[in-house]
Amino acid sequence: MAGMGAARAPVSGAAPKSGQGVALAIVYVTALFFIWALVTNLLDPLLKTMKTVFTLSPVEASLTGFAFFIAYGIMSLPSAAFLSKLGYAKSVMVGLGGIVAGCFIAIAAAKLHVFGVFLVGLFVMASGVTLLQVAANPLIASMGKPEESSFRLNLSQAFNSLGAACGLWFGANFLLKGDIFKKDIVITQALREQALGFVSNVYFAIGVGLALFILLIFLVRQRITDAAPKTGHLVNPFTALTSKWANLGAIGIFLYVGAEVAISLHLLLFLEQTRILDIPSEQAGKLTTFYMVFAMIGRFGGSALLRKIKDYSLLAFVAVGAIALTLVVILTKDMTPTAHAGTVNLLLASAPVTSGLIPAFAALLIGLFNSIMFPTIFTLTLQRSSAPTSATSGLLCMAIVGGAFLPLAFAKIEEMTGSISMGFIAPLVCYVYVLWFAFAARGAKVHEIQEEVVAAH
Repeated sequence: MAGMGAARAPVSGAAPKSGQGVALAIVYVTALFFIWALVTNLLDPLLKTMKTVFTLSPVEASLTGFAFFIAYGIMSLPSAAFLSKLGYAKSVMVGLGGIVAGCFIAIAAAKLHVFGVFLVGLFVMASGVTLLQVAANPLIASMGKPEESSFRLNLSQAFNSLGAACGLWFGANFLLKGDIFKKDIVITQALREQALGFVSNVYFAIGVGLALFILLIFLVRQRITDAAPKTGHLVNPFTALTSKWANLGAIGIFLYVGAEVAISLHLLLFLEQTRILDIPSEQAGKLTTFYMVFAMIGRFGGSALLRKIKDYSLLAFVAVGAIALTLVVILTKDMTPTAHAGTVNLLLASAPVTSGLIPAFAALLIGLFNSIMFPTIFTLTLQRSSAPTSATSGLLCMAIVGGAFLPLAFAKIEEMTGSISMGFIAPLVCYVYVLWFAFAARGAKVHEIQEEVVAAH
């Protein structure tokens, strides 16, 4: 669908997108993917800290994730407008600055012992992350040959998965090490202050580190500007809503992110069940890291495959794989393990296979098939959208808000059926749409990723 009163045309004066300058710019932009994944994946251990320190109910504790992901819904379109007016390099620096500001608000919350201030800090951090995503995804996709855009974005997303794994590891080791988390301990004010002190230290380290990284981005800002799609005119972010493919891609991102987050949030509870692995929560939590490790492996492998296989074909393949694995989890809901002892060792070493191990491994392996979905849906949409790149990117990043809502659908199905396994019906529906999207993208018209100029009537 053509944009209303808009004609797509290359912007004059575009710099060649090759050479050493572009390679360095790609390195710095790829680092952004690692950074926002690390910040985002501190949420799980932070939720545990907040719940324990402030004695929160499960719903109150879940506000940490909601405060973070709702920023995508609120700030993505304004971020797209900011990007289209001030350009990619400035947007990256402002986005990083937003994360730094959020870190220091979190430090203030730790000093004040006010949970509500933490929520404000998380929203500010996520607003910065949103601007980074709006800028970095089309930026990395445009740096080089158009036909290799999915390869570049998947490679960057592989480092995003590495950042996610590091965030989980970093958070577990530095946010959850206080005595307050020991079993059957009496929580005192001193223990609360100790735990909040660890939180303050973590966000201080991140804030200082990112402040230094902003300086590095400032030093190479011109290289990023030369390699980026050209902007300079204010684009109404709502113009993305006039494009059929921008809307179809936004639905795809909403459902995919929702499916990924819904599974990750319920994975620990699923694995620790008596009929699945029958292991302590701590061990189940450690096993969930394989979900992200598989995603990282898939993204590195997928980046290589995308040099040989069409992006829409590979997207269809992984969608089929995710559908099959979710069906395994759902259809084996009545299986019970024949032996419980040493189940973790069964997964990591050689031992007789239990029936509960089948759905457990299937759930973890979904991460492998999730791996290339986000970046591939993103680039397929940018290549087909008739709206400006910044507006389309803003709409797609806004759709990440699916991570705040699909987990609720998962939980509702679980509540209605009394089975966590049946909750996987929610991500199953999401993966079916992704499969349809891949087939639809195959026959759609493709263009170079770039801004468009608005034609006057």
